[in-house]
Amino acid sequence: MSRISPKANTDYPWYFRLLLRMQKKKYGSPLEPVLLWGRTPRVFLSFLFMQKALNRKKSPLHPLLRALVTIKVSQINQCAFCIDMNSALLLQKGGSQDKITNLAAFQKSSLFNESEKVALEYTEAVTQASSKVSDELFQRLKTHYSPDAIVELTALIAFQNLSSKFNTALDAEAFGFCSIASEQTKQ
Repeated sequence: MSRISPKANTDYPWYFRLLLRMQKKKYGSPLEPVLLWGRTPRVFLSFLFMQKALNRKKSPLHPLLRALVTIKVSQINQCAFCIDMNSALLLQKGGSQDKITNLAAFQKSSLFNESEKVALEYTEAVTQASSKVSDELFQRLKTHYSPDAIVELTALIAFQNLSSKFNTALDAEAFGFCSIASEQTKQ
């Protein structure tokens, strides 16, 4: 259970209660981070809007790359909920379990192509507070991605940092979407 208790359902706005009912129907219970975000409904709506924009079909970033990046940020920030949810999303989109398992060692793995490796290296540099994105890394990134894709990749990394740091700070637990992610979280 998180460090902050959810409000009583009647204390949430009507549109938020509708979302909670939909989640209960789909998952058996509302998701813990949603209950936490629900304490500030306007902020949560902005959060959802940004999430929707970053995951649109016409994104310059492939859905599998977006999922890999979100898992990587979640691993760095040790967000059990985000690792769980994003791993399940990667698998739903046709990603492989092997990639999830080998994500921590992506640089040495033949499972990842060069464009994925440079995006994941960039993800690490942006996410780790002690790192700065080197000119050399940025030049390699530009050989694989357009300026628009780089801006969107950077926004995705920043957004996932917001989400995973929020959940980690408030101790939101994994929900059990993905057994692979649950095994990784225990390690």
